[in-house]
Amino acid sequence: MTSRITLITPASNRSLREARFDDGSPLDPSGRTRAEASASRLGAADRVLVSPTARCLETAAALGLSAVPEPAAAGLDMGRWRGLTLDEVMAREPDAVMSWLTDPDAVPHGGEPVRALCERAAGWLAASAAVEGRTLAVVEQEFVRALAVTVLDAPGPAFWRLDVPPLTATELSGRSGRWNLRLGRELESEGR
Repeated sequence: MTSRITLITPASNRSLREARFDDGSPLDPSGRTRAEASASRLGAADRVLVSPTARCLETAAALGLSAVPEPAAAGLDMGRWRGLTLDEVMAREPDAVMSWLTDPDAVPHGGEPVRALCERAAGWLAASAAVEGRTLAVVEQEFVRALAVTVLDAPGPAFWRLDVPPLTATELSGRSGRWNLRLGRELESEGR
């Protein structure tokens, strides 16, 4: 059985624009407008899921999706760094940031290590492989990166080398253990 999964990243908000660890801020007007303009370009899905973050929930709504919250597809828990920019944390805790960026098991922020996110994403993908048909999920960029690392069987530090822009589609097709990956298709350019 072949499974098809399309992952949509959230539209822009203040946190994304400012490179701030998610602080629960809402979509900005331009992000909402872009998502609304992309709504007709998604195609049908057998199930529609959404990460429980504010920007994912709002993106799903702007896309006109009736999505079921999926806690396993949540973004990386940034603990006490939540709401701060990387520059702010780097100014206060440079050694902690360097540890976090080089060691997938590091948790200087008290949240979730990158390796745990990758393992959670791998578990979600394995469970999704058992679902027939097409899944559409609005998820955080770091969840997409964790899935890419998993599918490519890449080393943990590769997580930091993947750039996943807002409001793009990443497509997975295949079955557990063997997946094809298509990264970063812009929703707005589809059908042009």
